[in-house]
Amino acid sequence: MRKSLIVFAILSTSLAGCMQDPATRGMAGAAAGALVADALDENMLAGAALGGMAGLATCGIELGLPPCRSGY
Repeated sequence: MRKSLIVFAILSTSLAGCMQDPATRGMAGAAAGALVADALDENMLAGAALGGMAGLATCGIELGLPPCRSGY
């Protein structure tokens, strides 16, 4: 479990600055969901799917993250 938390901290730090579009937020959410599911000994695929959907859903919500851009 400790190893998973360290990996989560490294991944979330590296993705913190680039979450300005739905794709990167979804990927960050999927990574976080998979790591949390692994730490809790649950299904990692389901955790990644739920985390990805949660990441995509945060684009329209003000959470202190940069706003999502619809296109480049």
